[in-house]
Amino acid sequence: MSELYYADTEGPIVVLSATKHFNQLSTQNSKLYAHYLSRASFNGSRAVLRSVSPESESIYDLILSIHKALNEPKSNEEYYDALKGLDEKNVLYYLEYAAQFLDNLGNYKSFGDKKFIPRIKQTDFDKLIEIVNNDEVKGLYEKVRSNLYSLDKVILGYPENGHLTNYYPNSENITKVEIDSINKTLADNGIMPENTRVEKVSDSEFIVHVASSETSNTTTYYKEDIVTPEGAKITFKFGDHFAEFTKIVDNMTKALKHVANPTQEKLISYYIESFKTGSMNAHKQSQIEWVKDLKPEVESNIGFIETYRDPAGVRGEWEGLVAMVNHERTKKFSTLVDNASTFIKELPWDKIYEKDTFTPPDFTSLEVLSFAGSGIPAGINIPNYDDVRLNYGFKNVSLGNVLSANPKKPKKEEVITFIDENLQELFKKWRDDSFEVQVGLHELLGHGSGKLLQETEPNKFNFENNGDIKSWYKPNETWSSVFGMTAGSYEECRAELVALYLILKKPLEVLLIFDITTKQDQEDVKFIASLLMIRAGLLALEFWDPNSKKWGQAHMQARFGIMKQLHQANVFNFEYTKEDYSDLKIVIDSVKLNDGTAVNALGEMLHNLHVYKSTGNKEEGIKYYLNKTNVDDEYKKFRDVVLKEKKPRRKIIQCNTIINDSGDVEIIEYDESEVGMIQSYYDRNV
Repeated sequence: MSELYYADTEGPIVVLSATKHFNQLSTQNSKLYAHYLSRASFNGSRAVLRSVSPESESIYDLILSIHKALNEPKSNEEYYDALKGLDEKNVLYYLEYAAQFLDNLGNYKSFGDKKFIPRIKQTDFDKLIEIVNNDEVKGLYEKVRSNLYSLDKVILGYPENGHLTNYYPNSENITKVEIDSINKTLADNGIMPENTRVEKVSDSEFIVHVASSETSNTTTYYKEDIVTPEGAKITFKFGDHFAEFTKIVDNMTKALKHVANPTQEKLISYYIESFKTGSMNAHKQSQIEWVKDLKPEVESNIGFIETYRDPAGVRGEWEGLVAMVNHERTKKFSTLVDNASTFIKELPWDKIYEKDTFTPPDFTSLEVLSFAGSGIPAGINIPNYDDVRLNYGFKNVSLGNVLSANPKKPKKEEVITFIDENLQELFKKWRDDSFEVQVGLHELLGHGSGKLLQETEPNKFNFENNGDIKSWYKPNETWSSVFGMTAGSYEECRAELVALYLILKKPLEVLLIFDITTKQDQEDVKFIASLLMIRAGLLALEFWDPNSKKWGQAHMQARFGIMKQLHQANVFNFEYTKEDYSDLKIVIDSVKLNDGTAVNALGEMLHNLHVYKSTGNKEEGIKYYLNKTNVDDEYKKFRDVVLKEKKPRRKIIQCNTIINDSGDVEIIEYDESEVGMIQSYYDRNV
């Protein structure tokens, strides 16, 4: 049992290099702006820890306290020397756990929401603490010792299902019905829940904790007390993450002095208001200004953004992106934007389900300086506020140095599982390019396409109904409020489908934009893009729990559904000869990538998902999606071999910036090792 939950060993570690593009910033002003926004972003790290598990923050402190007590060893070898008396393998197991914990900012995987525990035995961890021999370390260890290894609650989710969530602290008896009622009551009172956590005091009393630097209500955004339809009282308590948000506001205030234009000044001012008072209306205003800030030299987006990890799918996780523009790569995405309207016409739905006018977004390729949070994506399409997207637009960003990040010192030769030996080199040659195309289309035309048919106010609609439309969004309803916890994965599936559909349907037009020019190269990218998606769908079985029948990762549920759709259309087959499926291989029928079979299968699924979403048809839409992503016996049988062959995810070490004695901003990069990861967090002092 515990083998499934051990921290990874021999996993790849990557330094996310940003020095070149940071040093290319045109002014010291831009560097100071980036520095203070990076500080503000990382200041929110403890808010992430506190939303994961009750013990995560103390484990974080334990790791950094051990590092301090050992006088900041600079390498794995120096750790071995500092912890003599403990076997080097056990020291390495500790370091691997520490690095994985910091990479995920918690003891549950950000990609999969599954708990991981140290591979070092508890008795050996005890011995490590004895060797360190520091009172602070001993106190922290005693506080977390049992939870470090406990496998009582191994998945993040609703407490009533036996899972763990710290979005509802001290509330093991809170029910899904109660959470839904609170969410509806907040929405009915015009209060967005992204920056809140909910505590159940009793069946008739709940506290909504609001992230803010101020400890009392200073805005009309919140009401004094509100009551749910069932009669339960909701009170608001301000100052959740008070100390951290005080630092965030301080660094934002310093960044305000270094803005490049009046739009950035408004953007940062709204950030400050939101993080001071807890007003999500102010954060929404910041996102309106952010959309207007076109092609800045330093790009940033900060706040409680994505809602995947809240079991209810509405409370956000803190993240902060600060990055520099890669002008060369951005040219490709600008060309893609220029052709977006043409590509949208190729998508398989009628124009009533599409925006009346496609507003071209800002689409840039960025080199990440800082990405605070539990994990770094490869691309982003934000803001997530539906009305801002509709009325003001959105931005797409591709995170170039994340896409291309590979270890400089790989620990072992990479073997791609579940594909034939003769495809290994082709896969490695084209996977990054294929993924870049997929990400670009996913963000721009996946998340950027479509219209929500809505009654904007009583008896006023944003569409003309000829009688065919039977459902739509009511006033104040949003995509996420209607589709709830299914919304995130459902939308990722729709976006992934758009991307692969266009790669296979319009390869010449799409791939030329990405400088993939020859017929053979285009055929190779079509093939590898399809194989990437199918293989990801198979690997997704790791993130499906057969006991709870719960998916632990939104994107992987989506990819499994696409894989299943292509398999049932006979676009590929699984081949094997052994009873334990240890020789399992994905075999694609290349003819069906070109004769319309794959395009039609993808188009059918995409059309249905899109129309259900556009019309707010929750009942049929969720039923359809859950059926498409249901793991029946035909696929469940492969889960054991997927788990057996699973490879550790890469861990990404980010740089830091400092202001030196001369007042200049310097960038610091770290050793590509577990200790490099620890030192990077130690230096952030968050």
